[in-house]
Amino acid sequence: MTLKEDFISIGLSEQKTDETLKNAVLSKQLGVAIEEAKKVLNGRDIKTIRVLLYHIATKTKTQIAHRIPMLAQYVGRGAIETEQKLNVALEYILAHQTEELNQAEFEEVCGVGKTISPEDIKCAVKVVIDKHRSELLEKRYRFNVGLILSEVRNSLPKWTDSKAIKNEVDSQVGEVLGPKTEADAAPLPKEKKRDALKKTNLPKNEDSIEESSDSAATMSELLKRVKFHKPGENDHTDGYIPTPNTKNLLKKHLEETGGQVRTRFPPEPNGILHIGHAKAININFGYAAAHNGVCFLRYDDTNPEKEEERFFTGIKNDVEWLGYKPYKITHAADNFDKLYELAKVLIKKGLAFVCHQKSEEIKGFNPLPSPWRERPVEENLQLFEDMKNGLFDEGEATLRMKTVLEEGKLDPVAYRIKYVPHVISGDKWCIYPTYDYTHCLCDSIENITHSLCTKEFQSRRSSYYWLCNAVDVYCPVQWEYGRLNVNYTVVSKRKIGKLISEGIVADWDDPRLFTLTALRRRGFPPEAINNFCARMGLTGAQISVDPEMLEASVRDVLNVTAPRAMVVLEPLKVVVKNFPFSKTQDIEVPNFPNEPEKGSRKVPFSNVIFIEQNDFREVADKDYRRLSPNQPVGLRHAGYIIQLKNIIKDKDGRIRELEVECKPTGEVPKPKAFIHWVSNPIEVEVRLYDRLFKHKHPEDPSEVPGGFLTDCDKDSMKVCNAFAEVSLRDVKVYDKYQFERLGFFSVDPDTDMSKEKVVFNRTVSLKEDSAKV
Repeated sequence: MTLKEDFISIGLSEQKTDETLKNAVLSKQLGVAIEEAKKVLNGRDIKTIRVLLYHIATKTKTQIAHRIPMLAQYVGRGAIETEQKLNVALEYILAHQTEELNQAEFEEVCGVGKTISPEDIKCAVKVVIDKHRSELLEKRYRFNVGLILSEVRNSLPKWTDSKAIKNEVDSQVGEVLGPKTEADAAPLPKEKKRDALKKTNLPKNEDSIEESSDSAATMSELLKRVKFHKPGENDHTDGYIPTPNTKNLLKKHLEETGGQVRTRFPPEPNGILHIGHAKAININFGYAAAHNGVCFLRYDDTNPEKEEERFFTGIKNDVEWLGYKPYKITHAADNFDKLYELAKVLIKKGLAFVCHQKSEEIKGFNPLPSPWRERPVEENLQLFEDMKNGLFDEGEATLRMKTVLEEGKLDPVAYRIKYVPHVISGDKWCIYPTYDYTHCLCDSIENITHSLCTKEFQSRRSSYYWLCNAVDVYCPVQWEYGRLNVNYTVVSKRKIGKLISEGIVADWDDPRLFTLTALRRRGFPPEAINNFCARMGLTGAQISVDPEMLEASVRDVLNVTAPRAMVVLEPLKVVVKNFPFSKTQDIEVPNFPNEPEKGSRKVPFSNVIFIEQNDFREVADKDYRRLSPNQPVGLRHAGYIIQLKNIIKDKDGRIRELEVECKPTGEVPKPKAFIHWVSNPIEVEVRLYDRLFKHKHPEDPSEVPGGFLTDCDKDSMKVCNAFAEVSLRDVKVYDKYQFERLGFFSVDPDTDMSKEKVVFNRTVSLKEDSAKV
């Protein structure tokens, strides 16, 4: 019989059969299960166990696939007859994968030959409901029934039918409470609802990572929902390869860590971090924080040619700016001695060799096999020692590992020669380990429990596990998530360097870039970036979003944290001819108009004010709402409405000044709009930023044939010499404000108070159209 005929013989449809055959691993495992089950059917119809056989094929993890024949025979004999028992069997085998299977214990745990009657379930439910009866009667249908379900499940064997338990709980709860009333159906008041959620002892969340991929308001909320493995249960995860020594290594790991969650953020110190790194920082530090663990900041400093001290400092500052404190700051270089010794272990096991092929010869996926792959161990050890001692030129020798990456790359390089001093180790080494060699071993040395990385490293997962097992050290678990991309920008270190060298941007912190230092300078609050990462969720899919999504998170934070101020970007002088006071008046203006309890400031109001040039039109259409010859306008916070009386122009016909008269707001009809203004102002510099690139994907030749440099908008920064209210005279760098009707702004580091030079960067505009305000 062919596989297709086998699949159809158990009752799979043609469509399901064709779908299954597309998956080689699934097809193989289902074929084995069918073959083994047929041996013990004893006249039973194989179609009656179709679902269970398919369950075996889909749910059995790689590391226990050799147990498929045994499971299929238990199912074929009718000894394991439910999905619940099969799940318990798979769980038991996974937990005992490196041991000789204890058949009696296995059958006891899985309920072989045992049943739970409806009466057994009914009694267990009654016991739990009686325990909670008073609270159930008090809260009625608002009682958390999940608590009852959880306790009943814990009181019965794990293989008991969950659906039967739920049906019995629903039935008995209905008997106790009776039909729902109108009061049961009425919505709970918000405050009571919040209190109820706080007081309810919710059962443990069992969502998987796939189910928890929806966005959340905060990283803590998101990462508490994620179901990764528990520390010490590494060998229960998909694709993990245990060895006979795995249990001992995990036991030692737990003794050293106390079962603590440990993660790490491992950037290369050869550039400044960008918005994509913000997601990695949040996931690594956030997951540890959400589970009372710790996170290391580890510099992957294995390429001394490109590493600079300012990058080490900048990375640490960015991590701390986002609100995270590393448990320890470490370097790959801290482990160079140990890594060297482990490389010798690989050589002694015949799993690594010194190769003399040039770098161009081993590039790509189909290079010529190395003629030195099978040289003797002693010769490899001596040559590796010679590499360390500087007896070879750069490029003349490498140490390569005898393994194949999942992407098909053969024998990846573990060590190469570089005669470059290291920031940490100085001139001690002239051979440096590669990422493929260093990463997993440093994770092991630091007892990392969860090695969280982006999806492009999935192709290195098998070599990660292979290398730890090859040198017989504790092996962490690698989990991958989709990387975050933002459109209309570039984040490549090389390309940002090109933008700087071409004079298109000033430096790594130019506010038009999406490096973290640039976003900080532009005024993005760190909590807004963290919340944005949380809203992107945690999935395996790569995410690409427009900058507006990040800007929306920024507005949400600044709207409740940035005090208001009035600044005029393009001032037009206005003289109030009938100013009702003999001298300048101080007006008390709230810093947050909708929350006056948050304080106020004094704003001067005199007979000379300045308004935005575009808040006046000499000739206005019917949709224009602000000041014009026949239309008055209100002054925000002043309590006055002004009406145009005269326009003063220069010799070229440009408007130089307006003369107006004012009246209190209560004496005239309400105007169509109120505008911001300043009086007795200070001069400030305001920098307005737009997108640096015109196209969504500036690196895509199909969108930008001339290359990303040709896509830059030369008008992406505009500088205004603006007038600001006097309360902004004493600002500090990174102070943030909402300039009324204009947007959110942040004080730039170029500000020099000794020279009375104040510089603001526009962080984001307001959502509203100022023309309608």
